[in-house]
Amino acid sequence: MTIRIAMWSGPRNLSTAMMRAFENRADCVVSDEPFYAAYLAETGLDHPMRDEVLRSQPTDWRDVAAHLAGPPPGSGGGVGDAPVWYQKHMTHHMLPGFGLDWMGGFRHAFLIRAPARVLASYVAKRVEVALSDIGLVRQVELFDRFADNAGEAPPVVDSDALLRDPAAVLGKLCAALRIPFDSAMLSWPKGRRGSDGVWAPAWYASVEQSTGFSPPAAAGLPSLPDHLQRIADEALPYYERLAAHRITA
Repeated sequence: MTIRIAMWSGPRNLSTAMMRAFENRADCVVSDEPFYAAYLAETGLDHPMRDEVLRSQPTDWRDVAAHLAGPPPGSGGGVGDAPVWYQKHMTHHMLPGFGLDWMGGFRHAFLIRAPARVLASYVAKRVEVALSDIGLVRQVELFDRFADNAGEAPPVVDSDALLRDPAAVLGKLCAALRIPFDSAMLSWPKGRRGSDGVWAPAWYASVEQSTGFSPPAAAGLPSLPDHLQRIADEALPYYERLAAHRITA
């Protein structure tokens, strides 16, 4: 039976690098932000490559949910034979009207990053940004829901800790998800993947050049202009709420 892992992240949280790590496992297939088109269709927001995204995925959340809860893609090109199905989700894509009951039996994890680092990276790709765009408020809501359902907190990975010691953090993450750690998660071939969303040219330039997790950023947070610092300050309590549960190396 396939193990379905839902990784809940905001944008610019090293989420694509984490997807690369899981995809490099021999036992795993991945899905890249499957609710993106449904989110854009519902909100009408203007994102890079909006038209291409809308054409590339179902725009009704129910169709997406039915696929994710249905037969998994096959690790060898068939259907239903992948032991692990890793689904990379953006928390802000899960709008309040999108149902969550289809995820029975999923194993959930959360990926976080200091808001100042998220915002400094985000505005390099899309100038307009609000607190809702970085997903932290919704991330806390989803964390509380899944923790209540399971009776325990889902594992939380902080990107800074991940970069400092990828092997230790990934090892503990795998243990929490009840799957074996695979050292193949620590490196991957450079380049684009067929599994990448159609939006990759707008967002994935850095990860496409990577072959593993980069060295950690310099100590201290980036300096932000006032309008971004206000968002970072507003986001900080939500980040700290999740960071209290983060995996430590």
